Amino acid sequence: MVAENRQKHGPGGGPGRHGYQKPKNLRGTLGKLMHYLGRYKAALILVAALLVISSACTVGGSYLIKPLINDYILPGDFPGLAKMLLIMGAVYVTGAVCSFGYARIMVHVAQNTVAKIRGDLFDNMQNLPLKYFDTHTHGELMSRYTNDIETISEALNNSFGSLISCSLNFIGTIAMMLVLSPPLTLITFAMLAVMLGVVKVIGGRSRRYFAQQQKAIGTVNGYIEEMIEGQKVIKVFNHEQAAKDGFYGLNETYRQAATRAQAYSGAMMPAMGNLSHINYAITCCIGAIFAISGGGFWLGDLAAFLNYTKQVSQPITQISQQVNTILAAVAGAERVFEVVETEPEPDAGKVKLVRVAENRDGTMTEADFDTGEWAWKKPDGALIPLRGDVRFDHVVFGYDERKIILHDISLFAKPGQKIAFVGSTGAGKTTITSLINRFYEIQSGTITYDGLDVREIEKDSLRQSLGVVLQDTHLFTGTVADNIRYGRLEATDEEVEAAAQLAGADTFIRHLPNGYQTELGGDGGNLSQGERQLLNIARAACANPPVLILDEATSSIDTRTEKLIERGMDRLMAGRTVFVIAHRLSTVRNAKAIMVLEQGEIIERGDHDDLIEQHGRYYQLYTGQAELA
Repeated sequence: MVAENRQKHGPGGGPGRHGYQKPKNLRGTLGKLMHYLGRYKAALILVAALLVISSACTVGGSYLIKPLINDYILPGDFPGLAKMLLIMGAVYVTGAVCSFGYARIMVHVAQNTVAKIRGDLFDNMQNLPLKYFDTHTHGELMSRYTNDIETISEALNNSFGSLISCSLNFIGTIAMMLVLSPPLTLITFAMLAVMLGVVKVIGGRSRRYFAQQQKAIGTVNGYIEEMIEGQKVIKVFNHEQAAKDGFYGLNETYRQAATRAQAYSGAMMPAMGNLSHINYAITCCIGAIFAISGGGFWLGDLAAFLNYTKQVSQPITQISQQVNTILAAVAGAERVFEVVETEPEPDAGKVKLVRVAENRDGTMTEADFDTGEWAWKKPDGALIPLRGDVRFDHVVFGYDERKIILHDISLFAKPGQKIAFVGSTGAGKTTITSLINRFYEIQSGTITYDGLDVREIEKDSLRQSLGVVLQDTHLFTGTVADNIRYGRLEATDEEVEAAAQLAGADTFIRHLPNGYQTELGGDGGNLSQGERQLLNIARAACANPPVLILDEATSSIDTRTEKLIERGMDRLMAGRTVFVIAHRLSTVRNAKAIMVLEQGEIIERGDHDDLIEQHGRYYQLYTGQAELA
């Protein structure tokens, strides 16, 4: 999959710089970019003015060669020559200052625009449902922030301004050439037609071969990434030579593609340069004949025209290059806006989670301070105590409506009860707990929480009331204390330490170099898997939720460590509704109810003793007659 993604999108999952993917909706995407740029109308008006002045100075400076030679050099007017040179210098200095000015302003506008786009991308990504991330690879999403945003930045910084500047210079140059000599301009037009043909042929092949190069380098990068990640497996099976052979073949394919791409790319400038020299030579010869024969065409006219002849081909090459960059940027922007405009996770819930205080008469009122008590606040102001009563009533669910995962699931967990799920991989255990969080929407049936349909509860409030310990731990860059505090950001240092003690993590934390202030990086790479899981459990303890979901929370902890934290886990689960998914059946023996799932259905339910007496699937799993995968 990695290699396939690289092949499609180039290194990092994005488009190659030259082998770009054409945008599907050029006009629409440009309109969206203009909407972002529209925030800086005054700056863009100033940029446009500076561009016009800069191009006028570039074109006008060359025209001044005509009076310089005709009116001052040939007559020998040295004072007038000095004055004219000062005027030319002022014109070119003005053009240089304007070029510098618009470039600096565009950098400011571009970076602010890109920062806004990046911010909108990240903001909307946080609001997308988990289903979106299930169907898009991490590399694909990361490429939006790297390759795609970078191509937009490059285009806004340089390409848009350069494209306008080159276009103005080209139009101005052609206009001045027509003013100086229409016959000589026709010769230039003929050579320009040849140049455009060369650009089309060489540029087309160059883009095609660069696309092949990007595909090849994507394959190479994907292969290298897989080999680095699989080094242990390679060495275990003694496949170093096979890995080398595979790399040599891919590397050779890349070399051949890169050679062809660079050959055509490198031929563009020499071809254009030589054609420009031929055009210059022909124009020089014919222009000299015109100047010698008189007729109002003088030496100064010829000098100015020849200068324009050298300038006229440069905008064509630059415009061709800038168009490629802009098309790549628009294609990148299209992919970014696709994510930005993706519908966020739907949330029609109106019930909120609020802190409450109990009055002397036993009634509850909403509080603006931490009382340790919570309640559900309905739109009409009614308060329902948060107890942790969770019920499934004939729930049917499938990630894809054509493939149902859970079939007619009914269960209940009263406040303070421990409910366990066991079954083979793919039976639907984790899916059930994901539905409590409303990570996914069910097809039919209802899930209630303290008598409220979970669809009536705001998702933020719903998830705030739940604590989850996942099988796959994830630690953020920061201190140990910061990672535990992630469960409740306002937790004090004392509460963080209490949560760690509850989870049984305090002892190993205090043996770290800086204790709770030890910096973690690389997803806690300097900790063992068991230690990372202990911090994960401590994070849930810090959240102090009424409902706790343990998704194989101790699967990465050895038996000795598991026994050490058993009391802490019991304290953590005390008084809470707990849903447990566990491979080790010993950890669910004391559950109030154990649900045995197979192929999305509950086939057995009861406590440990009841299920053992039934001599069914649970009995087989517990006695080792069947595998719990």
